[in-house]
Amino acid sequence: MSDTVLVELADGVLSLTLNRPEKLNSFNEEMHMALRAGIQRAHDDVTVRAVLITGSGRGFCAGQDLGDRDPRKGTPAPDLGNTLETFYNPTLRLIRALNKPVICAVNGVAAGAGANIAIACDIVFAAKSARFIQAFSKIGLIPDAGGTFNLTRILGEPRAKALTMLAEPLSAEDAASWGLIWKAVDDETLLDEALATARKLAKGATFGLGLTKQLIQASASNSLDDQLDLERDAQQKAGKSADYAEGVTAFLEKRAAEFKGK
Repeated sequence: MSDTVLVELADGVLSLTLNRPEKLNSFNEEMHMALRAGIQRAHDDVTVRAVLITGSGRGFCAGQDLGDRDPRKGTPAPDLGNTLETFYNPTLRLIRALNKPVICAVNGVAAGAGANIAIACDIVFAAKSARFIQAFSKIGLIPDAGGTFNLTRILGEPRAKALTMLAEPLSAEDAASWGLIWKAVDDETLLDEALATARKLAKGATFGLGLTKQLIQASASNSLDDQLDLERDAQQKAGKSADYAEGVTAFLEKRAAEFKGK
């Protein structure tokens, strides 16, 4: 197993820590595949009830490692479309398709694709010292890893265009006030708060949480009528779940529910 992503499962939470701190956790092929394997495990392993993604060292993720793509070496221009299709896009799709909560703890700079992977997660905490940088324009590229999709839908065109064209750092507190992330917290409490949230969700009615996640994600491209139909169908499934039966029973018996995610 690769040490570029540290993996730990405890209390139903699968923690995935990007672990190339000397490179600000920038992606190489090995780390791409290790992160994808971790997300795939969350899909396949019923004991995983929630996922927490964070970074080691002083950065969350600086995007793609450009060290092996130095134009001065005289090598052919890289096929970056193939890089996206082979590495980034499958991972983003796995995160969005996972019917379990994905929490991100941004512990430092999140730049380029690193920023966009973070905001693709369901609940994002960031240390107050962290910065989000859409660095693509500085090297002549377009925002990828879902950046043009998520930034526009979350922030609207004016802010999405300014962030990506100017490539100015966005503080964690501004990111929170703009609604790009859930919360900016003190650096020293970041992991504790993110992990506590992940554990809380892991103990929750994850069957319904998964349905909720998919409904909210689908709403951006649906009409109201289409969304009402999806809500109807999803609520029908939720109402037949063991989690719903347990939740109602616990309420009537005035005790804490013990959900199983089924």
